[in-house]
Amino acid sequence: MKDNKIRLQKFLAENGVASRRKSEELIEFGKVKVNGRVASIGDKIDPIRDKVTVMGKKIIASNEKVYIMLHKPRGFVTTMNDERDRKCVAQLVSDLPQKVFPVGRLDRNSEGILLMTNDGEFANRITHPSSHVNKTYRVTVKGSVSDEQIDALCTGVDIDSDGRLTLPCDVFVIERKQDRTVINFIIHEGRNRQIRKMCEKVGLEVIRLKRTEIAGVKLGMLGQGKWRTLNEKELKRLNNISQNKK
Repeated sequence: MKDNKIRLQKFLAENGVASRRKSEELIEFGKVKVNGRVASIGDKIDPIRDKVTVMGKKIIASNEKVYIMLHKPRGFVTTMNDERDRKCVAQLVSDLPQKVFPVGRLDRNSEGILLMTNDGEFANRITHPSSHVNKTYRVTVKGSVSDEQIDALCTGVDIDSDGRLTLPCDVFVIERKQDRTVINFIIHEGRNRQIRKMCEKVGLEVIRLKRTEIAGVKLGMLGQGKWRTLNEKELKRLNNISQNKK
């Protein structure tokens, strides 16, 4: 008899609850039950026979995969629910029939392109450190920026005081004004609040941070707070890049 059981975190990720790593956190914190019993890391379930709930809500298996880009405004946290009752990106995609979750992070005070999906494998490939998917940011900082500061950002800085430098990246000035400078960043990793920490490390104060592109997929003219489905070309590009860099 064929064994149809799969790991619980894989089931949750495939059905739009959260990424696989986030799903593991939900299990670890006792928020997931299987057939009324609190689940544990390592549990396997039969998607057809077993009843899975997350914080009391039943999870229905879905085969339809959804891939969208959202123009996240400032002031929204990149989560599907927030215990502190802050505005979260779930509110911006509430009109989407399927459940989706964010692919990666964009901090509360940042804006721009945020990918969302209900495909856990896709999300894992895009965000896995080994993929080194390029992300482009338009960053406005206070005052002027020296060549030495740009060189330091390009070469790599120790943002967490642990001796581990950020990977070499592309940084160049787009616009210089009397009281501010606009810089373009292209980075290949996704450490927490990376660009803000990089700027702080070299003495720059970030006024505005906007992610404009992920792996060649551009935000374009999509309005703030709006979302759209990724087209076939964009999806193929993301899949090819993440698969080739595994």
